[in-house]
Amino acid sequence: MLTHLNSLLVSTKLVFSVGGAREGATLLSFDRQVAEIVMTKQDVSMVGFGRRTSVHAAWQWVQTHCETLSSEISSLEMAAGRVLAEDIMSDCNVPGFARAMMDGFAALATDIGGATDFSPVQLKLVGEAWPGQPINRAVQQGEAVQVMTGAPMPAGADVVVPVEMAERLEQPGKPDETVRVSASLPAGKHVGNIGEDIAVGQKVLPRGRRLRPQDLGVLSSIGFPQVPVVKRPKVRLCLTGNELLPAGSHPEKYRITDANSPLLRPLIQRDGGDCLFDGITPDDPDAILEVLQQPADVILVSGGSSVGAEDYAPQLIQKWGELPIHGISMRPSSPAGLGKIGQALVFLLPGNPVSCFCAYDFFAGRAIRTLAGRPKEWPYARTRACLRFDLSSKLGRLDYARVKLVNGEVEPVAIGGASVLSSTTRADGFVLVDENTEGHAAGTEVEVYLYES
Repeated sequence: MLTHLNSLLVSTKLVFSVGGAREGATLLSFDRQVAEIVMTKQDVSMVGFGRRTSVHAAWQWVQTHCETLSSEISSLEMAAGRVLAEDIMSDCNVPGFARAMMDGFAALATDIGGATDFSPVQLKLVGEAWPGQPINRAVQQGEAVQVMTGAPMPAGADVVVPVEMAERLEQPGKPDETVRVSASLPAGKHVGNIGEDIAVGQKVLPRGRRLRPQDLGVLSSIGFPQVPVVKRPKVRLCLTGNELLPAGSHPEKYRITDANSPLLRPLIQRDGGDCLFDGITPDDPDAILEVLQQPADVILVSGGSSVGAEDYAPQLIQKWGELPIHGISMRPSSPAGLGKIGQALVFLLPGNPVSCFCAYDFFAGRAIRTLAGRPKEWPYARTRACLRFDLSSKLGRLDYARVKLVNGEVEPVAIGGASVLSSTTRADGFVLVDENTEGHAAGTEVEVYLYES
């Protein structure tokens, strides 16, 4: 089986982008690494990681095991931010009738040709048209109809003279009124034509589009009270630790407050998932297994993911599912792991908050976005600037360096300190230092991923 898997993976072509650098090649070493890890389940408890998977190989595993979920129907009111599962085609014209685009007077362009302030043209006013209330007669030569913006154009009329270019006149003792036009306008001026906005048979919105508020307005305008959207991944959070107090609690003695669930919830929502969280799970194998076996598309285990005596989750996943990747060549987040239980993807996120944040962003977030039909790449804006100081690293390991932008230069905030979550609040973003370099010297231009879009 290993020979077959190797032969399959060796032929795989893959292109990655890290820190703006692109590499395209037959990634034989990554592929063999994944194949060998898939075939070997090692218990690393109280032993340590004998080997670590590269970030690239972990990304390849995510890509191989993720595909967009099936569709469901959403009401228009609840569809903002959802991803369209099908192309949307219009079966009607918008507008479905010619309409006035200004308040004024509908007339024939041939009647007002040559009209000026010094030589106005007088037309007989034969009625009024309002939005939703057309006039049931055609405009003849020498006639005009007063119209409001959005009103159906009277038959025969082909121009709207705005109110500021015309004057309605009342003639004492005469039942008929007239309008004096003081400007010449071409046919079609200030008239909205049938299908001018959207035409029958037009593709209005493409499959895969994340719906914005203006998209919902368009869908409503063509009669879509419901839309087909990609299902939102159900993401179950298994947060372990007997030392943890509920989020928002004041720390006491030797116990610490849960910082990871408030961190992960909005990230899951940002990436298109629905978070399922029933509170902190005790460091007990049976309790953890119960959470791992509940229905979900993705399970995030925060804490208990490394090699300690009470890190039960890796052993449980190996026993009841598969854990092909455990230990990754990166800093922070090296104890992260990727696997499956049943149909659910499982991501082991370290308990230290920065490591948890980083492992989610690198691996779990990418999977959730893919399942939700969104682009897998980070949803961060990027900028380029030069380093103010040296940024050192170690060959064979990818570093996630928090940085600040100071007077147009990039200043490292912290590289180590996986438990120092405040480093991410002091930072404007992060820089990736590729595993094939020992860092960057001061003055080097680097790509910065910005936390704030």
